Amino acid sequence: MAAKSKSKGSSVPNCFGYPLSIFFIVINEFCERFSYYGMRAVLVLYFKYFLRWDDNLSTAIYHTFVALCYLTPILGALIADSWLGKFKTIVSLSIVYTIGQAVMAISSINDMTDQNRDGNPDNIAVHIALSVTGLILIALGTGGIKPCVSAFGGDQFEEHQEKQRSRFFSIFYLSINAGSLISTVITPILRAQECGIHSRQQCYPLAFGVPAALMAVSLIVFIAGSGMYKKVQPQGNIMVRVCKCIGFAIKNRFRHRSKEYPKREHWLDWASEKYDKRLIAQTKMVLKVLFLYIPLPMFWALFDQQGSRWTLQATTMDGDFGALQIQPDQMQTVNPILIIIMVPVVDAVIYPLIQKCKINFTPLRKITVGMFLAGLAFIAAALVQVQIDKTLPVFPAAGQAQIRIINLGNSNANVTFLPDLQNVTVLPMESTNYRIFETSQLKSVIINFGSENRSESIDSTSSNTHTVTIKNAATGIVSSLRSDNFTSKPEEGKNLIRFVNNLPQTVNITMGDTDFGILEETSISNYTLFSGGRTDDIVIVADSTNCTVTSEALGYGGAYTIIINECSEDVTQLRYIEDIQPNTVHMAWQIPQYFLLTCGEVVFSVTGLEFSYSQAPSNMKSVLQAGWLLTVAFGNIIVLIVAGASKLSEQWAEYVLFAALLFAVCIIFAVMAYFYTYIDPNEVEAQLDEEEKKKQIKQDPDLYGKESEADSRM
Repeated sequence: MAAKSKSKGSSVPNCFGYPLSIFFIVINEFCERFSYYGMRAVLVLYFKYFLRWDDNLSTAIYHTFVALCYLTPILGALIADSWLGKFKTIVSLSIVYTIGQAVMAISSINDMTDQNRDGNPDNIAVHIALSVTGLILIALGTGGIKPCVSAFGGDQFEEHQEKQRSRFFSIFYLSINAGSLISTVITPILRAQECGIHSRQQCYPLAFGVPAALMAVSLIVFIAGSGMYKKVQPQGNIMVRVCKCIGFAIKNRFRHRSKEYPKREHWLDWASEKYDKRLIAQTKMVLKVLFLYIPLPMFWALFDQQGSRWTLQATTMDGDFGALQIQPDQMQTVNPILIIIMVPVVDAVIYPLIQKCKINFTPLRKITVGMFLAGLAFIAAALVQVQIDKTLPVFPAAGQAQIRIINLGNSNANVTFLPDLQNVTVLPMESTNYRIFETSQLKSVIINFGSENRSESIDSTSSNTHTVTIKNAATGIVSSLRSDNFTSKPEEGKNLIRFVNNLPQTVNITMGDTDFGILEETSISNYTLFSGGRTDDIVIVADSTNCTVTSEALGYGGAYTIIINECSEDVTQLRYIEDIQPNTVHMAWQIPQYFLLTCGEVVFSVTGLEFSYSQAPSNMKSVLQAGWLLTVAFGNIIVLIVAGASKLSEQWAEYVLFAALLFAVCIIFAVMAYFYTYIDPNEVEAQLDEEEKKKQIKQDPDLYGKESEADSRM
């Protein structure tokens, strides 16, 4: 009674007609969503670039983590409804969540095991163990509190505050999207910063540390409002009752499988010996909807690849948007931005237009269209991938070697590759493309300038990629051989840069803060990594003169050889050669696939939840919510199965495979939807109420007569 009088009295703090406690809950949700989505935005790149996992393993672990995050809500709901209550469950699991985020931040500290200070962790197993521990704790935390926070917020309202409760859920959903959008913009920027004690690396500790701090703030804010909350005691979990009812029906049916027992209208009717008719009828309605959920995980299998495959795809693209340099993991922000735009557009424009065309666009048809649009999004992703693949360099396979010749002289050079006997003429101040040979067919090169010749031996045992510089100097033919030592395209949009000295004297070269050292005539420096898209001052120090020039603005993800042809006080002449083509497919080409996927999400996800709630009994909403979350979990498990079993070498082919699977599932769902009969749970429950009332009249007609007499007097 005390709680009841307090909720109606003036002692409960109110703000604009809302319980003040809900503002603590909304802030808590914003901070928690910032923490989760901020960490998740950079996760796949952390796997790839820090833990040095390949694309497939990074994708597999990412989707395992997401699946776990959507499996644990059932555990959280059971704990809250059957044991601790919502408040204690949120506090307890938020502590676990905060610890997990802190462990992730610690796991990404490069200097923790970098004893030799070379910029690479010496004991990667320690970082992997900490990362896995942190992710498990985060999955338990975020999944465990997921079904509790919104329901706890709804508990704060009285029955007469339905309007305020409805607005609260709108504000609550807005806080989720705001936290997701802001964090997905900020954490990739934090990741792109360089930090470290002994060496400067991408700042994953900051990218994970800020979400950890926000989760701590979320916990503190939630606890701060403790004295204002209306805390409902746990009253048992309806999911447990439903599962027990189903289990008993199956067991009872198995016991009475003999033909001597008459068949019952529905297999759940075999639970009638133990459970009341109302629970059985409600369970039938729920199972009818859950049956429709079976094909839905395929949609989520595609949708959640935004954070894995699509982010990895963006790492091979050009993110230069003029004044902005977009990080690959920031492209995920396109989805929440489009959600904010598309939800009102679809509700206020698209659906009314469809109605005017007299098309019966039922909820199940909307879901079917959403799945179809997601499939189209992956077709678009495949087309983008085909264009990206055209720009990727071809590296020698096992048993092969590649070589390029750079002619620094002022006359034609004739080069013969032995023992293959292939010939190529290299024009003055030009270079060949990389030429690929079988290792056994590339032992040396013979260089001819007119009547002069010179031989250069090739050793492909230590490296299979070589560059030879040649020049017809006054003293004869000068040549220099350098092993290029790259086997893949530079990652994270960085560039590989090296220098060739074409001056008749020794020089010392510095670019930015990097010293390339002393280069003799025709000598080639080692490659050094630089951030993409930037310009740096190149300082050339020679015996007789010094010169400084600003480099060209290079692209992203390329490899460049810069040849120094002239250096004087007045003139500095440099020549740039692309050894590996930079990323030339712009990230903006990902926007169509994000647009299609977001449109699919709007008509699939929003409609799916709305349909589920409209078809479920009033006390079974949580069961369907758990079922909906499980479809997301199983969708991520599908990614693991399909990606692991397909063994496709081409990424575009994997995109097409996922699209084809979704199109097939879409057809199956359309058939299921065609035979589905919509029901009104309120009517069913009203009929049950009427039947129970008639049953009570039969059992005690005198009591019903007294109630009728009392009603007439009123």
